[in-house]
Amino acid sequence: MDARDTELKKELDASLQARRELGEEYESALVDSFLEKVDQRIDGAVERRVRRQLAEQQMTVARDSRSPRVTDTWGERFGFGIVSLVLAVPLSAIGGGVADLPGLLAAWAGIVGVNVVQAVRTNPGLFGRRRSSKDGDWED
Repeated sequence: MDARDTELKKELDASLQARRELGEEYESALVDSFLEKVDQRIDGAVERRVRRQLAEQQMTVARDSRSPRVTDTWGERFGFGIVSLVLAVPLSAIGGGVADLPGLLAAWAGIVGVNVVQAVRTNPGLFGRRRSSKDGDWED
């Protein structure tokens, strides 16, 4: 039994004692008073529970908004690759025709750059250092 239950039990005992002293004519007023106190307790408990659940939901939403979301599906990545290759043909022709080898290299550098950016966007840790299980938190 916790402290709140003990307080409620004391209130009930006081109400019963007051009923014995005052008589049956005050019984409904005493019962109403006791039930009002019980209602206040229930309202307080419900309010605390609702506040806690709202705080938990806000924390969940905050965590979800901070985590990166990768919405690309396999089809979108495949489509990006196909479009990249299809556009590579005219870009190569234009770059090679206008500036010979340097133009061709510049066109392909742009194509590769766009694909690298897309790959990093869909896989955030792609080029980062991967820690092995034997790596510790302490540096030697």
